This record gives sequence, structure tokens and C-alpha cells, in this order.
Amino acid sequence: MVRITQQRQKCIGCNACVEAASYRWRISRKDGKCTLIQGVEKKGFYSVLVGDDEYESNKSAAIHCPVNIIKVEKVK
Repeated sequence: MVRITQQRQKCIGCNACVEAASYRWRISRKDGKCTLIQGVEKKGFYSVLVGDDEYESNKSAAIHCPVNIIKVEKVK
């Protein structure tokens, strides 16, 4: 399993995560920020558990995020 976490409030809407993993990220029409699809909000952080097959593309999204608000980690 892989946990993806995003601090959405600090997002600048650059679209890098959408380019890396469009099945997991999208740009909100309301505020122009990126949204973690199926992410659950808790204290300003959005997170979702996904399969190992999503690790590489979402790790790329985290690396290319210019404000470093995406964290991707493998969990047991």
C-alpha cells in the first residue's frame, strides 16, 4: 500500500501532479488548486491509501511539485 498526502492549502495550481498522475490528481474549477482524488481531509491535510502500482507516478508528482506539499510513502 501507498499513502499519498497533500497539504492542499499551500497548492499553487501548477499542474505538475496532474501531468504525472492524471488518474489521481485534478485541478479544481473553484479555486484553481490541485485536488487529490478520493483524498480525505484531516486538519488541513488530504490523504488516500492506494495500491503499489501508483507509487512511481505519484512519487514523480511529489518530486516535481514546486512547493513540496505532496508526500508519498509506502506503508504496510
